[in-house]
Amino acid sequence: MKLAYWMYAGPAHIGTLRVASSFKNVHAIMHAPLGDDYFNVMRSMLERERDFTPVTASIVDRHVLARGSQEKVVENITRKDQQEKPDLIVLTPTCTSSILQEDLQNFVERATFQTNSDILLADVNHYRVNEFQAADRTLEQILAFYLEKQKLPFQKTEHPSVNILGIFTLGFHHQHDCRELHRLLKDLGIQINQILPEGCLVTDLKTLPQAWLNIVPYREIGLMAAQYLETQFQMPYVATTPMGLVETADWIRQIGSLIHDQSVLFKGAPPKKMHFEKYIDQQTRFVSQAAWFSRSIDAQNLTGKKTLVFGDATHAAAMTKILVREMGINVCCAGTYCQHDADWFREQVQGFCDQVLITEDHTQVGNMISQIEPAAIFGTQMERHVGKRLDIPCGVISAPIHIQNFPLSYRPFLGYEGTNQIADLVYNSFTLGMEDHLLEIFGGHDVKTVITKDLSTDQNFTWHPSAINELQKIPGFVRPRIKRNTEKFARSKKIQQITVEIMYEAKEAFSG
Repeated sequence: MKLAYWMYAGPAHIGTLRVASSFKNVHAIMHAPLGDDYFNVMRSMLERERDFTPVTASIVDRHVLARGSQEKVVENITRKDQQEKPDLIVLTPTCTSSILQEDLQNFVERATFQTNSDILLADVNHYRVNEFQAADRTLEQILAFYLEKQKLPFQKTEHPSVNILGIFTLGFHHQHDCRELHRLLKDLGIQINQILPEGCLVTDLKTLPQAWLNIVPYREIGLMAAQYLETQFQMPYVATTPMGLVETADWIRQIGSLIHDQSVLFKGAPPKKMHFEKYIDQQTRFVSQAAWFSRSIDAQNLTGKKTLVFGDATHAAAMTKILVREMGINVCCAGTYCQHDADWFREQVQGFCDQVLITEDHTQVGNMISQIEPAAIFGTQMERHVGKRLDIPCGVISAPIHIQNFPLSYRPFLGYEGTNQIADLVYNSFTLGMEDHLLEIFGGHDVKTVITKDLSTDQNFTWHPSAINELQKIPGFVRPRIKRNTEKFARSKKIQQITVEIMYEAKEAFSG
């Protein structure tokens, strides 16, 4: 546990609360001191929901510490049971309140005798896991809690059906991705049995085994639940992320193959005269514009451009593959902050990038960007800020989420509509670098501020007025690189004041 002003993945209790608040008629109680109870504010600011966030903070203060927390926690559970009448109440501590080492399971067992709701303590180690890992574990725990209570035999649906696991609140374009997956599956003649946790009732979890297979769009959440269902109910799952033309086609083929196997096994009805390869061809040619765009002169102008990709494991791996094999762009470095999934990530991007970066430290990513000086970045909001300081455009492709990632317009990243969104994002990110130059030509803004931007703060240089004038003559879209190279040369020579002569010496040094 460490304090930081920027975290790629939040603390464990945020993941638990995201899952609990995504279910319908489930209430979460967070055992935490003041300061840890920001989830309600965050969700109400970002998610365009009309209801109140079903999360209550059971505040730990000095009075509670003096008397003990048990009475207050039990009181809060019973009060919410009477007021909200939820199907389930989930109790979770935070990393701060976990220091108290209280027996919260005992609190739950005591409250059970006084409530009509089911009560569950989130089984998460707050010192060892992050937001995504906690969300994945909580979803599996809730699912197992209800399925193990059901001793009824289950029967497969008559027609092919799937469960979609891992769509939940505060997800990166999750709502739009879910709509696109729904469209694709409907076109393929496949029914959706359950989508969870978003909008799902825990009382409906007993129907999960009726589906033919499970779909896990994002590795970060849903994979543990899918593995549990495979172990306990022999339900196969597809964990490929349908992002980009190649992966979407592979995703459809995997679903088609599993449905064929399941129809033989359970003697169910196959999809209604749907030829999967024909569907892939039609969608690629007539719905997705990405295949056409990759052959256009605009896309060809991007061939060989240098990029850096960084984000969660799912989106960073998928984006790396799209840039390289679908657009011919060179990924100098691909990275993720999901350190627990490092082996899978390395396997996925092997052969698609020059180097791999696995880190939770944003300064390492910033330094890598400064060293590589890519033409564009595809990362998180933090990489967007780094890019602004270095005048390198950045397309946001991954959580942490931001208000920009909750647009009213339809902007999925998955499926064939997602390929159009990604193609626009890639092209616009690269071409944004030209805007400063065009604005400078037509006198659109004062470009003098551009030359003061730099990522490094360990050394300040004095620029002679004649050197500043010379720098102003350089086109805006390459000026930041010239400035950084000059300062790098001056740093190596231990020169404090940069003159025109130093600029030319640096130019010769780097061109040689």
